[in-house]
Amino acid sequence: MTLLPSPAPGVPVDPTTASNLPTDPPKDPGAQKQPGRYGMLPRLAGNSYIPLGLFARVPLAMLTIGVLTLVTSMSDSYAIGGFAAGAVGVGAAVGAPLLGYLADQLGQKRVLLVAAVVNALAVAGIVVLVYSLSSFDGGATLAVLATTFFAGATSPQVGPLSRVRWMALIKKAPASQQGPLVDTAMSMEGTADEVTFVMGPALVGLLASFVAPWLPLVLAASMTAVLVSLFAIHPTHHAAAARGVSSTTANAGYVAKETVNWFKVALPVMGMLLMGTFFGSSQTALTAFTGVYGSVDQGGLMYAIMGSSSAIAALSVAYWPAKFKHAWRWVLTSTLMSLGAGAFLLPDSLGSMAIVLLLVGIPVGPTMVTIFSVGSMVAPPQWMGTVMTALASGIVAGTALGASISGQLAQTQGYHAAFLVPVSAASALALLGLVSAVVLRRRRA
Repeated sequence: MTLLPSPAPGVPVDPTTASNLPTDPPKDPGAQKQPGRYGMLPRLAGNSYIPLGLFARVPLAMLTIGVLTLVTSMSDSYAIGGFAAGAVGVGAAVGAPLLGYLADQLGQKRVLLVAAVVNALAVAGIVVLVYSLSSFDGGATLAVLATTFFAGATSPQVGPLSRVRWMALIKKAPASQQGPLVDTAMSMEGTADEVTFVMGPALVGLLASFVAPWLPLVLAASMTAVLVSLFAIHPTHHAAAARGVSSTTANAGYVAKETVNWFKVALPVMGMLLMGTFFGSSQTALTAFTGVYGSVDQGGLMYAIMGSSSAIAALSVAYWPAKFKHAWRWVLTSTLMSLGAGAFLLPDSLGSMAIVLLLVGIPVGPTMVTIFSVGSMVAPPQWMGTVMTALASGIVAGTALGASISGQLAQTQGYHAAFLVPVSAASALALLGLVSAVVLRRRRA
């Protein structure tokens, strides 16, 4: 592995320049030590990029469960809360691919800057609207759903667009390093997503429980305005320049005439739809569960337990053997998800549910990392932003679907029925993994 030069803080480095470094051995024996796999990433993107990309996606992780908590607490209805959270997901499912397409066409910087401002205002508007309502009749509920839909549609897609930046940066690395770097970057991004899935719901649970249900969304709006704007202007945005821009730091190797095999892209997108269904239904069912054994405000804290074990497990994917192909990883991890999800039906206390959540989370992170990796392999580089945001849109659309179905079941039949939704979603995900293994058998996936 070629040792890459240390960049100035916040400045991405072109790894191909490593060949121009002096070949004389350094005087300091410690300088000969090559960085580990995760140590390579800051050398590609700059030291500030990873923490910035992590915290800039926290507001989106807070949005769905923040809306669910606020609307449920104000309306006293799991169904209305679930539909409002679902509207966020539907909006994001519609808006995310559009934002990705615009980022491919215009560059990430201006698209993210506009989205940061508009979304912050939209999220603040949800709080104002919900607290201004005296009752949740038909017209009021429609107004809430429309506002939450708009907030979802304008959500800045930091996670998918960060993956696009990594793929562009990695393409400049020596060919022998690109495969391991892709797995490492996708694992790190998957862990970042999972960490925010822990931080977001935990913040919502803590702030809603100890202060007020409106505070999580106000904090999310403020973080979006500041952190997403900083992410937008980070120097790595040059690596994923708009299509047609030619420079030594832009989309090297992009071929404009290359087309997308939408059938192959549909497999990971459908996988993310089922992942989102698992997430959304789990969140809503847990909210109903905590409403029986504690309070609805504790749903976010309970959900964060699953995210913690998922985040740790996601880091391990970078070290899985290359011979263990991605399609078969998908089959194994999603099968473990489906087996673990059945345990949701067993607990009868918050403590026993916490143990189940910790165990169920272990295969979740590796499954999501694997599906994103499959998506990066089937997407042409010049469409990377569109495909990555389509994958994210699959997650949020599934979250909407899962939250809506699970919320309705929780309202009418109780939390046990609501937990059948994540069990079904995980089982369907395992079956889709088998389909992907057949379809992608001729690829190195």
